[in-house]
Amino acid sequence: MTEHCQITRLDNGLTIITEKLDRVETVSFGAYVASGTRHEEAEENGVAHFLEHMAFKGTKRRSAAEIAEQIEDVGGHINAYTAREQTAYYVKLLKDDLALGVDMIGDILTHSTFLDHEFERERGVILQEIGQANDTPDDIIFDQFQETAFTDQPMGRPTLGTEKLIRNVRRETLLAFMQRNYTTHNTVIAAAGAVSHQDVVAMVETSFADLPTHKAPSWAPATYAGGEIVTHRELDQTHIVLGYKAISYLDDDYHAVMLLSTLLGGGMSSRLFQEIREKRGLVYSVYSFVQPFMDTGLFGIYAGTAAEDVATLLPVIEMELQKLENGFTDAELRRGKAQLKSSLLMSLENTGSRCEQIARQMQIFGHTIPTSETIAKIDRVSGDDILHAARKIFSTPPTRASVGPIKELPPLRHAAICPVA
Repeated sequence: MTEHCQITRLDNGLTIITEKLDRVETVSFGAYVASGTRHEEAEENGVAHFLEHMAFKGTKRRSAAEIAEQIEDVGGHINAYTAREQTAYYVKLLKDDLALGVDMIGDILTHSTFLDHEFERERGVILQEIGQANDTPDDIIFDQFQETAFTDQPMGRPTLGTEKLIRNVRRETLLAFMQRNYTTHNTVIAAAGAVSHQDVVAMVETSFADLPTHKAPSWAPATYAGGEIVTHRELDQTHIVLGYKAISYLDDDYHAVMLLSTLLGGGMSSRLFQEIREKRGLVYSVYSFVQPFMDTGLFGIYAGTAAEDVATLLPVIEMELQKLENGFTDAELRRGKAQLKSSLLMSLENTGSRCEQIARQMQIFGHTIPTSETIAKIDRVSGDDILHAARKIFSTPPTRASVGPIKELPPLRHAAICPVA
């Protein structure tokens, strides 16, 4: 529980947060940098992700092979990811090996060498990753959806970058991006599991001593645009994402929107799944999702269907959005709240999930949020709250991305739900 969290802010600006979890013998540790795709200049697109790859390719003290071997020699796991607002580097280890993990993450963030031969090899790996993504329509459609929703701005650019930019990016560009954004004021260090807070602080003070201490530059606000993109491909299915502007992490309607998504398309009992797959057999996969950011967000509905069923599918989705005006039953509300609360409580049992949660809360809110407080907020959401959130979201201009053997699509229209009063 968050009541066990301890926080230390070092004089150099670095924030360290730990949570001791009882009855576990492992620990997850990570460095969470508030820097991702939205912090890139146009000509840098893909650099944040490229940098994440290069961090594992050797330091002044370790080769790329030694980074992997030293962690796996003790049965540990090391990995990283790049998102639009964050890049994370993390390990999971047995509790007695935490010192190795802290030293490893600190080493790759402060002493990576970016050797030329490793840089060129990883350039090839990323180009293969871009090619693989382009060959996977239910992957690239989300990039196309994001790009259409946030046209010609950092929030809309693909995390992987483009093939042209990656082929031409230089080592110096990565180093400059890292120096600019990987700073003590822009990073949260987190650990969860069988940990001692003071031990972690002492380890971090040593292993992250060379992290730059200047303030990172601010990011540009995102402006939602909306619109449509259609990509013709000879595929067995047509993939569609329909979406709208949603809420940021800080919005008062956050929990109402999460419940809206759960009830509309969050599982096998959801309205979209029951109507579109179970009753009509139009799809194999259909779901809704919410993607909050620091200053905005997206609400989306994904479906994959046969080309001949597109003309039927999209009106059915519109019909389900119209039905939202009638509200939800008490049984639906209880089920949706149970799903959200169980997902939250189950995540507490995983040291990796908990480590990431407390780090993200520190970056977004500046403090952690007790689990009991989140559960109370979910319980307080009423049917009227969800309807208010739905009206607010579905009154915004729609965004639609489609990939497949598309001949004709119904016109893109606003959702037929009454706007907010």
